[in-house]
Amino acid sequence: MSFYILLSLCLFLIGTFGMFLSRKHVIIILISLELILLSTNINFVIFSVFLDDILGQIYALLVLTVAAAESALGLAILIVYYRLRGGISIDLISLLKS
Repeated sequence: MSFYILLSLCLFLIGTFGMFLSRKHVIIILISLELILLSTNINFVIFSVFLDDILGQIYALLVLTVAAAESALGLAILIVYYRLRGGISIDLISLLKS
Protein backbone atom coordinates (compact mmCIF):
# COMPACT_ATOMS: atom_id res chain seq x y z
CA MET A 1 0.00 0.00 0.00
CA SER A 2 2.83 2.41 0.72
CA PHE A 3 4.06 2.08 -2.89
CA TYR A 4 0.76 3.45 -4.18
CA ILE A 5 0.77 6.29 -1.70
CA LEU A 6 4.31 7.22 -2.78
CA LEU A 7 3.20 7.01 -6.42
CA SER A 8 0.29 9.30 -5.64
CA LEU A 9 2.58 11.73 -3.82
CA CYS A 10 5.00 11.80 -6.76
CA LEU A 11 2.17 12.48 -9.23
CA PHE A 12 0.82 15.22 -6.99
CA LEU A 13 4.24 16.88 -6.70
CA ILE A 14 4.84 16.67 -10.46
CA GLY A 15 1.42 18.22 -11.08
CA THR A 16 2.02 20.97 -8.53
CA PHE A 17 5.43 21.81 -9.93
CA GLY A 18 3.95 21.82 -13.42
CA MET A 19 1.26 24.28 -12.37
CA PHE A 20 3.63 26.73 -10.73
CA LEU A 21 6.74 26.44 -12.89
CA SER A 22 5.01 26.57 -16.27
CA ARG A 23 2.84 29.64 -16.14
CA LYS A 24 3.16 30.47 -19.83
CA HIS A 25 1.61 27.36 -21.42
CA VAL A 26 -2.08 26.65 -20.91
CA ILE A 27 -1.89 23.05 -22.16
CA ILE A 28 0.80 22.16 -19.62
CA ILE A 29 -1.29 23.73 -16.85
CA LEU A 30 -4.27 21.59 -17.87
CA ILE A 31 -2.13 18.45 -17.95
CA SER A 32 -0.73 19.29 -14.52
CA LEU A 33 -4.25 19.73 -13.17
CA GLU A 34 -5.18 16.31 -14.54
CA LEU A 35 -2.12 14.79 -12.80
CA ILE A 36 -3.24 16.28 -9.50
CA LEU A 37 -6.73 14.85 -9.95
CA LEU A 38 -5.25 11.47 -10.89
CA SER A 39 -3.21 11.40 -7.69
CA THR A 40 -6.32 12.05 -5.60
CA ASN A 41 -8.13 9.28 -7.47
CA ILE A 42 -5.32 6.86 -6.67
CA ASN A 43 -5.66 7.77 -3.00
CA PHE A 44 -9.43 7.29 -3.12
CA VAL A 45 -9.12 3.84 -4.67
CA ILE A 46 -6.25 2.65 -2.46
CA PHE A 47 -7.96 3.67 0.76
CA SER A 48 -11.23 2.25 -0.53
CA VAL A 49 -9.58 -1.14 -1.03
CA PHE A 50 -7.70 -0.88 2.27
CA LEU A 51 -10.83 -0.01 4.27
CA ASP A 52 -13.03 -2.44 2.29
CA ASP A 53 -15.48 0.30 1.38
CA ILE A 54 -16.79 1.09 -2.10
CA LEU A 55 -17.43 4.78 -1.41
CA GLY A 56 -13.88 5.80 -2.39
CA GLN A 57 -14.23 4.10 -5.77
CA ILE A 58 -17.51 5.90 -6.38
CA TYR A 59 -15.84 9.23 -5.55
CA ALA A 60 -13.00 8.35 -7.92
CA LEU A 61 -15.47 7.75 -10.75
CA LEU A 62 -17.19 11.05 -10.03
CA VAL A 63 -13.87 12.91 -10.03
CA LEU A 64 -12.94 11.24 -13.34
CA THR A 65 -16.18 12.35 -14.98
CA VAL A 66 -15.78 15.92 -13.73
CA ALA A 67 -12.14 15.96 -14.89
CA ALA A 68 -13.12 14.70 -18.34
CA ALA A 69 -15.79 17.36 -18.67
CA GLU A 70 -13.35 20.04 -17.45
CA SER A 71 -10.72 18.97 -19.96
CA ALA A 72 -13.14 18.87 -22.85
CA LEU A 73 -14.55 22.29 -22.01
CA GLY A 74 -11.13 23.82 -21.40
CA LEU A 75 -9.72 22.50 -24.66
CA ALA A 76 -12.80 23.67 -26.58
CA ILE A 77 -12.36 27.18 -25.17
CA LEU A 78 -8.67 27.09 -26.11
CA ILE A 79 -9.44 26.03 -29.67
CA VAL A 80 -11.96 28.85 -30.11
CA TYR A 81 -9.56 31.34 -28.54
CA TYR A 82 -6.73 30.16 -30.79
CA ARG A 83 -8.90 30.66 -33.86
CA LEU A 84 -9.77 34.19 -32.76
CA ARG A 85 -6.39 35.42 -31.53
CA GLY A 86 -3.81 33.12 -33.13
CA GLY A 87 -2.15 32.06 -29.87
CA ILE A 88 -2.92 30.49 -26.53
CA SER A 89 -0.36 32.07 -24.23
CA ILE A 90 -1.42 33.04 -20.72
CA ASP A 91 -0.51 36.62 -21.52
CA LEU A 92 -3.04 36.64 -24.37
CA ILE A 93 -5.82 35.14 -22.24
CA SER A 94 -5.91 38.27 -20.12
CA LEU A 95 -7.53 39.91 -23.14
CA LEU A 96 -10.70 37.89 -22.46
CA LYS A 97 -11.66 40.38 -19.74
CA SER A 98 -12.45 43.09 -22.26
